[in-house]
Amino acid sequence: QVQLVESGGGSVQAGGSLRLSCAASGYTVAIYCMAWFRQAPGKEREGVAYITEYGTTGYADSVKGRFTISQDNAKNTLWLQMNSLKPEDTAMYYCAAASGSVCSIQPQTFPYWGQGTQVTVSS
Repeated sequence: QVQLVESGGGSVQAGGSLRLSCAASGYTVAIYCMAWFRQAPGKEREGVAYITEYGTTGYADSVKGRFTISQDNAKNTLWLQMNSLKPEDTAMYYCAAASGSVCSIQPQTFPYWGQGTQVTVSS
């Protein structure tokens, strides 16, 4: 089992920055892929970015060039640096983790989820 706890959300004006953190505990040695997802009211959960244990990353087109995903070597902490924030980035942001050998931003492939942290961007 893996437990995930997000932090760092808040309210910011458009153009600002936030850094989200996700603390992982439990059987973290089995984690191959970690990712950030977000869900706005009335919308489906969407993948934002992923990172493998080898540091390979992938991003949704909507955040490329603005967001950066990173993790510590022990896979105990995951970060999402968000710059040039836009009102459409407003959502609940979730950290997720998975074992196995495939990494993507498809939510159905992740068995472990945090409780989420709210990000609100005002214009």
